[in-house]
Amino acid sequence: MSTDAAKHYSTWPDRVGAMKTAAPDIARGFGSMFQKLMGEGALSVREKELIALAIGMSVRCEACIYSHAEKAVKAGATREQLLELAGVVVTMQGGPGYVYVPKLLEALDALGLGEGSG
Repeated sequence: MSTDAAKHYSTWPDRVGAMKTAAPDIARGFGSMFQKLMGEGALSVREKELIALAIGMSVRCEACIYSHAEKAVKAGATREQLLELAGVVVTMQGGPGYVYVPKLLEALDALGLGEGSG
């Protein structure tokens, strides 16, 4: 089954590559900031990615949800942690956060963390 998340993961590298070609200054500036601020520090990369994912859900940014869910999983976040994060988003935002939980579930499915996995 194809989902928005599966499409995102299959097309995002080419889309970002095209953006880097078209707007290299933006890509360099953002990339430098991202690398500096999202690396290990007082907060772990996993913690930072979980925060970024919660913000992405709160501001209703699908690309942010998919990207930070993937990065959080790569940094060691579990399905249980990601779903608990979704609960916090819903607690803080109510309906607007609730309607983006399915986007997170799509991401988890596409990343191999669908229902019944860790």
